[in-house]
Amino acid sequence: MRPRTPLRAILAATAITLAGFGLATVTTTSADAAPLPTHVFAPYFEAWTGEDPAVLSQQSGAKYLTMAFIQANTKGSCTPYWNGDTGSPIASSSFGASISSMKAAGGDVIPSFGGYTADNTGTEIADSCTDVSQIAAAYEKVITTYGITRIDLDIEDNSLHNTGGIDRRNKAVKQVEDWAASTGRTVQFSYTLPTTTSGLGSDGLAVLQNAVSNNARIDVVNIMTFDYYDNASHQMATDTQTAATGLHGQLGSLYPGKSSTALWNMVGVTEMPGIDDFGPAETFTTADATTVERWAASTGINTLSFWALQRDNGGCPGTGGAGNCSGIAQDTWFFSHTFEAFTGGGGGTPSNDFSVSTSPSSAAVSPGGTASATVNTAVSSGSAQTIALTAAGAPSGVTASLSPASVTAGGSSTLKLTTTSAVAPGSYPITVTGKASSGSHTATFTLTVNGSGGGGGGSLLNGGFESGLSPWTCQPGGTTVTTPVHSGGHALVVAATSSQTGECDQALTLQPNHAYTLTGWLQGSYAYLGVSGGANASTWTSSTGWTKLTVPFTTGSSGAVTVYTHGWYAQGNVHADDLSVS
Repeated sequence: MRPRTPLRAILAATAITLAGFGLATVTTTSADAAPLPTHVFAPYFEAWTGEDPAVLSQQSGAKYLTMAFIQANTKGSCTPYWNGDTGSPIASSSFGASISSMKAAGGDVIPSFGGYTADNTGTEIADSCTDVSQIAAAYEKVITTYGITRIDLDIEDNSLHNTGGIDRRNKAVKQVEDWAASTGRTVQFSYTLPTTTSGLGSDGLAVLQNAVSNNARIDVVNIMTFDYYDNASHQMATDTQTAATGLHGQLGSLYPGKSSTALWNMVGVTEMPGIDDFGPAETFTTADATTVERWAASTGINTLSFWALQRDNGGCPGTGGAGNCSGIAQDTWFFSHTFEAFTGGGGGTPSNDFSVSTSPSSAAVSPGGTASATVNTAVSSGSAQTIALTAAGAPSGVTASLSPASVTAGGSSTLKLTTTSAVAPGSYPITVTGKASSGSHTATFTLTVNGSGGGGGGSLLNGGFESGLSPWTCQPGGTTVTTPVHSGGHALVVAATSSQTGECDQALTLQPNHAYTLTGWLQGSYAYLGVSGGANASTWTSSTGWTKLTVPFTTGSSGAVTVYTHGWYAQGNVHADDLSVS
């Protein structure tokens, strides 16, 4: 996995001896091993901890495991071992009984070569060994010893820049695929690669381009949707979807003959439950897990995974990047149980679900005026169901109505907002909620009421919080305080807890396609200031004193943006004062 987990690296580097697996009979070596399901949930299992993968598979319900890692013992060697430990050869004595047990229970494993430690010590097998045939022989030995049908290649950091190793690896993959075809075996190869929030970086893409040039078939490209290390504000489920969508486009360029469906079936996603190695700014929540599983099932990707099975518990709230717990409050095996439904999901009937959106997403009116928007619904999986629509959040002087108030998924309704002359100027988020038998989803429409305060003309209202919260909208606990303040008599406190960032926001309608600067004074741990909507930009600080933050941004064609400030999960309250847009 990614290069940010000291515990993992230390454990792998010291090559903890794997004990307790006996000298049981090796798993099948026949050429008719059952292939993996078309859509498979296969979390990574840290193979150096001394734990039995079959036991953890049974306890968690994760029938398929990606076992990490296989590498050479020393740089220059062509002999593979589990975790580079000469006491754990590729043989029945290492995990043979456990893998047989998992197969008997209807599961299987995906052995993974590489990983961060190997990629940085020159012991990744293709970096270490300069003989393509011996690299291929290493892959074939794993296939025949354990009777498996897929090998994962976890390539990151230094291995992404070793052009010789990249070329040897792909040549060996091609050689193994030719061998498998001649012997009637089913063999797949997956690449696990780091990603940005919009798809592979140039180095990861170069690995796949080299595979294409060597005629090596890559069945799955598995992106690590965590450890972005870009100092940006992240919504991890959304980032997973944008990263995978970017990968889908990149694969389309590499394999122009494949259909969109076939390209999605080449995509794999690996999450890191809870707080990743970067810290609280990159936290994959339990809610994110549900969102990603539903998206993965409806999109038809190939593989859903996470790093790692031993982290799937809430034993260390607030701790980032731990090897044996997620750092958030959760039930043990929550992420495994949530992702289990994905296995085989592409071949069955997906659960019913839907989406809700508004078009446009904002409007500005003068007091006494009206605004309207179309509320669109769509079937995101399964079959259409009846959706009841409601609107909430209208301030005094504004009436919200929906016509019709109930639609069948795929249909639309009209949201109408009528204001009186007495309504206070400001920007107000109106939440449209759709409820059906499968659950509920929301969309936000921002109504800006113009007035002398400049709400529709571009000024941020009540940026010093001297007149209470209005027109700011905050998550529970957000309020104004008299101390600490940067200036005046009041400031904002943002209530960040283990389950929320405490976000407070205000919608503005500014000049379209115009450059602005958002400024504000903040203090606290992981204190964020930014804009979203028609522009996206943010910055953050961790400070015990007031710190001035500056966020330049340019509006889009509508001029609509939302200014926000928030903290981060379990990191404590954040204070903000003297916010302005100029």
